[in-house]
Amino acid sequence: MSPRRTTVVVATAATLTLGLGACSALGSDPSDGPRLKIGIKYDQPGLGLKQGYRYTGMDVDVARSVAKRLGVEESRITWVQAPSSQRETLISTGQVDFIVGTYSITDARKKKVSFAGPYFIAGQDLLVKADSTIDGTGNLAGKKLCSVTGSTSAQQIAKKVSGVNLQNFSTYSECVAGLTAGAVDALTTDDTILAGYAAQDHYKGKVKLVGKPFTKERYGIGLKKGDTALCTKLTDAITQMIADGEWRRIVDSNLGAAGYSPGEGNPPTPDPCS
Repeated sequence: MSPRRTTVVVATAATLTLGLGACSALGSDPSDGPRLKIGIKYDQPGLGLKQGYRYTGMDVDVARSVAKRLGVEESRITWVQAPSSQRETLISTGQVDFIVGTYSITDARKKKVSFAGPYFIAGQDLLVKADSTIDGTGNLAGKKLCSVTGSTSAQQIAKKVSGVNLQNFSTYSECVAGLTAGAVDALTTDDTILAGYAAQDHYKGKVKLVGKPFTKERYGIGLKKGDTALCTKLTDAITQMIADGEWRRIVDSNLGAAGYSPGEGNPPTPDPCS
């Protein structure tokens, strides 16, 4: 074999080795290409919503963009429902590779999982009935306030407001249904989630967003604790998505119709992986 041909063979072998290594890092079968199991919400209009076999929302589009930048087409993504109360378990047991689902980065959660991001900064707010006199956290005492089990929203409001009657439901959809039925007086979670519900046709004119956010929620991509290699790849993908304008297109196409505009700190700068 000539020296030149030897060089080509070695280079090709090295390229294949790197490619297989990259696939294996994503938990894939190298024989048919990389695959991903991504956790998302199924019940959050504008963010993560499952309708039949169709998945829509800002978080879903962020997940698609990140996956593509990792070399994984959507046809090789398995979408997994990731309720707030089950996210850490889904990650630690390997049922998902990572989660993109309004997953706020907190010190408590960082003890159990790692995060890439943030990719978006939201703020906690209130959703009330259209004729409600509730105009902020100052007059929530004695009111029935709905949030979702396992979310940071319930913890935040319990610290901030004394005398509130906190009702923990399984999903935000249940909370909104309870609100319109009069079972609860208000719903609290991130303003992005609330705006998505307020924009739905069957809720228009029935509910309203108070519009006074009182926290900063840094949305991150949750992954297995200590997986710095994957975290770095996800962080690079987020940074590229912001830099080339896709981040803005994703936000506007999913939340713009609700009249929502990203708040202070957006687009964010992702944290270093550790």
